[in-house]
Amino acid sequence: MFSEYFFYLFSAVMAVSGFMVITVRNTVHAVMWLIVVFLNAAGLFFLLEQEFIALILILVYIGAVVVLLLFVVMMLDVNISKVREGFTHYLPLAVTLGIFLVAEVALVVGDSLISPEALPIPAPKGADYSNTTEVGLQLYTTYLFPFEVASVILLVALIGAVVLTHRPAQKGAKYQKISEQVAAGPARLRKVSSKQKINA
Repeated sequence: MFSEYFFYLFSAVMAVSGFMVITVRNTVHAVMWLIVVFLNAAGLFFLLEQEFIALILILVYIGAVVVLLLFVVMMLDVNISKVREGFTHYLPLAVTLGIFLVAEVALVVGDSLISPEALPIPAPKGADYSNTTEVGLQLYTTYLFPFEVASVILLVALIGAVVLTHRPAQKGAKYQKISEQVAAGPARLRKVSSKQKINA
């Protein structure tokens, strides 16, 4: 009884927060709303008795990814007015992709989207049931190939990020040699009084 109320509560708050993520003007506020989205998604996983996935969602996404995203947003200082200049230009493409995404989800879900009664009722779990063990078994047996493909995609993305950020040395440009600065001995350092004049 109470689980249904919590389900609708978490779902409603998550939907509103997701809408706020894409509509607020301040990017820092958008990241804060994204944290609310992940917290409510974790609440839904708790209702499904999937504590491991819920905790992973909180620790990884909120504790690491969102915090990193928040630091990036604060350091970049994005100009919202310039970003929104080309919004109307890409609006038809975004609407088309959104329609295709909704259609794909509807095809995958099938009849359960219209009639939830068609879904099978899960059997009660035993006392020795562990959702962490079940997730591991499903991940490395049934979904082994998609898991390996996802790992390769992440590796390619990591290599691509390194390649894109690597800048080749330009002729005439001056660069700091970090290794020489770190290896510099204390003999190069000399104490100079703040009141002492420096002769040019």
